[in-house]
Amino acid sequence: MSVGKPAFPKSLRQFSAGSNETGRSPSHERAFQGDRSLLLGDPDLLDIGWQETLGWQLSRLRAAVVWRLLALAAIASFSGCSGMTEMARDLVRDLSDIDLEAMSGGLLGGEPLMVSQEQMTRLTKLPRIPSLWQVTLEESKVTVFSPLFENGSVYAASTNGELLRFDPISGKQSGGTQTKSQLSGGVGAGEGMILVGSFKGQVLAYDERNGKLLWSTHVSTEVLSPPYAGNGMVIVRTGDGRIFCLEAGSGKRKWIYQGATPALTVRSFAGVAMSNNMVFAGFAGGKLVALNLSSGSLAWEAVVARPKGATELERITDITSLPVTDGQQVCAVAYQGRVACFDTASGNQLWARDVSSNAGLAMDEYYVYVSENKGELIAYDKRDGASVWKQDMLSGFRLSPPLIQGPYIVVADTLGNVSLIRRDNGSIVARSSTDGSAIVARPASLPNGFVVQTKNGGLYAFGVTG
Repeated sequence: MSVGKPAFPKSLRQFSAGSNETGRSPSHERAFQGDRSLLLGDPDLLDIGWQETLGWQLSRLRAAVVWRLLALAAIASFSGCSGMTEMARDLVRDLSDIDLEAMSGGLLGGEPLMVSQEQMTRLTKLPRIPSLWQVTLEESKVTVFSPLFENGSVYAASTNGELLRFDPISGKQSGGTQTKSQLSGGVGAGEGMILVGSFKGQVLAYDERNGKLLWSTHVSTEVLSPPYAGNGMVIVRTGDGRIFCLEAGSGKRKWIYQGATPALTVRSFAGVAMSNNMVFAGFAGGKLVALNLSSGSLAWEAVVARPKGATELERITDITSLPVTDGQQVCAVAYQGRVACFDTASGNQLWARDVSSNAGLAMDEYYVYVSENKGELIAYDKRDGASVWKQDMLSGFRLSPPLIQGPYIVVADTLGNVSLIRRDNGSIVARSSTDGSAIVARPASLPNGFVVQTKNGGLYAFGVTG
């Protein structure tokens, strides 16, 4: 861990519906047409949600991709298409180096990248974070669920349709419903509603007071992130890159925004950020957009990171995490790219620094914190992007987005650990484990601590004071 700034001020989806019993969707059975966009855009393989393949072991996934690419090369050779043959060979060669686990957002779970014995010894000697309570829901399969604290209650959802409410102090269940939908995104809140989304593109709004269904509507495809409500609107982001604006009172569609999507993308479970009647969202190709909440019109578009490299895989610079904003500036980070901050009104770039992250970032009144792809947590001065500190004791672990909790930063990882880190100097002060399965979503803040949800369905609350 290195420090380079003065001390911090004290004031501080289950197989898709079309799948057969073998877990192979009909798209696996269709013949190659020699179409490059078909190969690179195939959601079963390289649209990094891998709606079927997220359940595979990483080695099986790599083998499947290689097999498909070699098949394409053979067909291209037979038809005399030398250019496509070379393209397929290049992609096969790249797969020996590409970090598919990082591109999946850690959903494949598994071992850390590389952690030394000394590193593990130091981590195991850290004090434990006090446990408040734990409960178990259905495992989350291949999606990411974010727990939510809203108006004195904790809400959590699971793939089998559960939407449950818990007391934040005791963990005792205080309400809930069975949505009868295969949920894929949640939990969101706002305008007196609790919101979830399904694999079939349903958006469900429940009354926060009594749990009754207020309305249900359909969008284009699966909802992979928590819907967001505010200013009389509900904003929903779908798996095909669209952003829907719905009327909060009825669910009636108001506008749709469709961003440009390259053939090869990293699957994103990120939603949107809202501030000052603006909607901010990151897209493939390193683009950050600001939309007018009332009309959906594009206010501005900025480039966080430009694609670099000789191959399609090297040139992926997607923004797969939630932008953060304080109302004056908005920041986003790209996979294989940069972290950059922009003026919210004009879109003018304020600063940018090279870093790769598919997990995300957080912002407080002083710093921007980034969970870097190799497991480092980095703090930048939000005014000019100057490096403040870097915590590298977690190198090799795949981190969640950071949560600001009082004087601390909370990060989780894909082995089910949670770490408590000082905001002022980046030192790790405590660490605890859960059930050993991946924690991919950002922890949710509680008045007396925080709560995380694991891939296996564990809901764990921890206490933090001071």
